[in-house]
Amino acid sequence: MLLNELPNGAHATVERVVAASDDVDAVALRRLGELGFIPGEPLQLLRRGPGGREPIAVLIGETLFGLRLLEAQCIEVRPA
Repeated sequence: MLLNELPNGAHATVERVVAASDDVDAVALRRLGELGFIPGEPLQLLRRGPGGREPIAVLIGETLFGLRLLEAQCIEVRPA
């Protein structure tokens, strides 16, 4: 399941980070890893922006991130 498919408030664990499209390069994937989106890391999708789209607010540990839809589609998760 992809991060962007989780419902608001859902908890999950990062499975892996992969390129969702040709618009995502290795630098973007590395950046997601540096932010904490690494396999085994628990997270919570808090809420989505206006219209249920972007940004997607994700909590990892005590840090809140706002992700674009394209970035969220690169993060495979396992719901808790």
